[in-house]
Amino acid sequence: MTDPSVRQGPARQETELTGGGTTRVVRAGATVRRPVRPWTPAVHVLLDHLARRGFPGAPRQYGVDEQDREVLDYLPGEVGNYPLSPAVRSETALVTAARLLRSFHDSTAELAARLTAGWQFPALEPADVICHGDFAPYNCVFRDGRAVGVIDFDTARPGPRHWDLSYALYRFAPLTDPSNRDGFGDAPQQARRARLFLDAYGCTAPQRAEAVASVPDRLRRLVTFMHEAANRGNADFARHIEEGHADLYLRDVDHVERHRDLWQRRVAD
Repeated sequence: MTDPSVRQGPARQETELTGGGTTRVVRAGATVRRPVRPWTPAVHVLLDHLARRGFPGAPRQYGVDEQDREVLDYLPGEVGNYPLSPAVRSETALVTAARLLRSFHDSTAELAARLTAGWQFPALEPADVICHGDFAPYNCVFRDGRAVGVIDFDTARPGPRHWDLSYALYRFAPLTDPSNRDGFGDAPQQARRARLFLDAYGCTAPQRAEAVASVPDRLRRLVTFMHEAANRGNADFARHIEEGHADLYLRDVDHVERHRDLWQRRVAD
């Protein structure tokens, strides 16, 4: 998909967008510019597929610009960066985010079966859908407290639905230890929000149980990835570990496992 304005025309004023993690992202008019990565072609196939399927919650892609950056639609609204605003913490945001994730997954099921290579990470089995890989408030766009868009598909890959559902529960419920300043609510409140999310997604009882049970492993894999990346010389992840992010995730793992019976009674059953 190409846009004749991408590579030519007057100079654009660019504004750096905050909350981009380790990637520098800028806005130029109605577009966003991001570095091209080895997996960008696969992501563009995904975005083109979503556009053809009529999924309204993802940006369209317009190739690369004169600086070899990918060019995407800018989705107006509030991105759920931390600390979360009251609107992003609302039940409306929670429920609409779950419905957005379900719509995204359903729109990708056919593609997952045939686009198994080219992603940043290898496909996971069973490859039922294309997983976003980092479905969280900071990668969702909200308008009037409703989740209307999802951005940043760098960690997308084919996999099972619970790969995204478990991480979404961690971020949206959120299933966090009281020491985590990004979290809120006590365990019973978190259980209620987790059940609301999974019901809004349309999970069956076995899917609810699998999503909750997968949270500790999902976070442990994230910690392992952080350490492996730091050992390979990634300065961003080395800094994150030094700042205590890996230890925070492991405390949250302990919190989830400590309340396993509660999740079973109020979320899975």
